[in-house]
Amino acid sequence: MFRRIYSLVIKEFIHLRNDWWMPAFMLFGGALELLLVGWATSRPMSNLPLMVWDQDKSPASRLIVIALENTGTFVLEDQVDGMDAIEYALDRGNITAAIIIPPDYADEVASNNGQPSLAVILNGAESIPAREALRAIEGVTRQLGEQITIDRLGLNPDTFAGFDFSLRVWFNEALSEALYTTPAELGLMLEFTVLLFAALSFSRERELGTLEQLLVMPFSSLEIIIGKAIPVILVGFFDFVLMLTMVHFAFDVPVRGSLPLLLILAFGYLLVELSKGMIISVMSHTQHQAFLLVMLLGMTDFMFTGYAAPVEGMPKAAQLFANIVPAHHWLEILRGILLKGSGLGVLWPHVLALAILGIVIGGFSLRYVRRALD
Repeated sequence: MFRRIYSLVIKEFIHLRNDWWMPAFMLFGGALELLLVGWATSRPMSNLPLMVWDQDKSPASRLIVIALENTGTFVLEDQVDGMDAIEYALDRGNITAAIIIPPDYADEVASNNGQPSLAVILNGAESIPAREALRAIEGVTRQLGEQITIDRLGLNPDTFAGFDFSLRVWFNEALSEALYTTPAELGLMLEFTVLLFAALSFSRERELGTLEQLLVMPFSSLEIIIGKAIPVILVGFFDFVLMLTMVHFAFDVPVRGSLPLLLILAFGYLLVELSKGMIISVMSHTQHQAFLLVMLLGMTDFMFTGYAAPVEGMPKAAQLFANIVPAHHWLEILRGILLKGSGLGVLWPHVLALAILGIVIGGFSLRYVRRALD
């Protein structure tokens, strides 16, 4: 039995050597996307185009523009003289934010009873830059508001402390977006890679016309499944270690928990995704069909993993559905071990859920695939 399985494994690796684009895609496609995502999210958002309509043209209004430029978030695109230019730029996506300073701004600032105001227009079509622009504008206006209050009350700015608070951030001290997105991208790349590789195993044989030859050879259906599964697991596990090493050294993603525990759980998760991929593989008549099914299933999983939107903020029905998505539990385990240093004492609900899903999906997959091959 073991010699027959070994010969099947060798056959798969020979095929991969001849069809080299598949292992190259598995090993380096996900790593390249991780590199791009990590690079994009690890850099602070800056140089957002800003447009200003200064109707006051006073030293007080120029102070606002200078303060916004000094944040480093904005680059002044233009100073205009009307709303038409702002609407034109917004319609074409040329700016992220626009500031409209009213003509009586300086008078309102100078008056003890004045209420200086600004109009802020954000390009909500690009929500992430818009939120970053809003945070920068709120910071500038808050600082200017404190300065106006100090001047009106005649306080000494060196002794006036105002309201203060103590802030302590756990697990992601710099609030780096890369430490949130990169582990999630790592988990999803592992899912897509293994799912696609497994889904192409039998569909490729059927499309090439070699599946019938394989079935008439002296191999049992279980031996064929194991022989097909071993290369997927080996390549997938190596790919995970490669991507984990890259995000750790390239983007300073910590590994605060147990590395052996992470590798063991990653192996278990590989088996779950392998089972799903095998089902897709025997259902598909061509590699194109298998690829489309993987994209459909993968994108559905993506929506319920908590990567795009927190699962806790979803409707109750969506939260319940997320519990049957293995990738959701895998991302919780991955982030818990990497960022929080969590162990089984904390992660056991997700580990248990992943184990139950693995038994159910794996058992159904084994029975379904064997029946399809017999």
